[in-house]
Amino acid sequence: MNRCRIFLLLLSCLCIRVAVFAQAAPATPPSSHNRKTSTPYTGDLSIFESPGRDQRLQINRVMDILGVVPGKNVADIGAGSGWFTVRAARRVGESGKVYAVDINPQAIRYIDERVKKEQLHDVVTILGKEDDPLLPAGQIDVVLLLKTYHEVAKPIALLRNLRAALRPGAKVGIIDRNGNGENHGVQSSTVLQEAAEAGYELAGSYDFVKDDMNYFLVFTPKPCANL
Repeated sequence: MNRCRIFLLLLSCLCIRVAVFAQAAPATPPSSHNRKTSTPYTGDLSIFESPGRDQRLQINRVMDILGVVPGKNVADIGAGSGWFTVRAARRVGESGKVYAVDINPQAIRYIDERVKKEQLHDVVTILGKEDDPLLPAGQIDVVLLLKTYHEVAKPIALLRNLRAALRPGAKVGIIDRNGNGENHGVQSSTVLQEAAEAGYELAGSYDFVKDDMNYFLVFTPKPCANL
């Protein structure tokens, strides 16, 4: 009988300790790896050519901050109609190169035809993957994701895979609007968290971009990031 009482007493103490530990343990935050994203746009690409967009986005100021100058290699990830691609191509000139990356084959064909018509010989199109832009290693000075990041299905993986393509001192710009991920926007705090997890640090934050955009963030890769 005494043994039975001792056993029950020990068992009840153990249960109490487990319950207290469970209550005290911090809740696991939701993983950003599984957050909601927007469905990539596959409609009429000409909608990106709206009059006055240059001024609303202040795209020349954006390119100044990112260092888009003659001779640089630029990656336009989520290039769409090539709206930014052609502007960057005119900036970098024949001594530079612009890689127009998109996961939509229609966009790639559209840009190929566009640069041929506009006689831009410094543009290379790439049909990328949702987790990898498939850019050449060690070749990129500047990256811009314009109104694209909220559509990236695997943002952390994409940013990690992007690192191998970057030259020393490269800048990565992200222009987007605040949202819940699936409404064609993503909170800037989420972008900051994911970029840090992928091995980047914030180099600049701006709010002058309009055209239904809320923020322009600039990142640089952390040296020797442990990924």
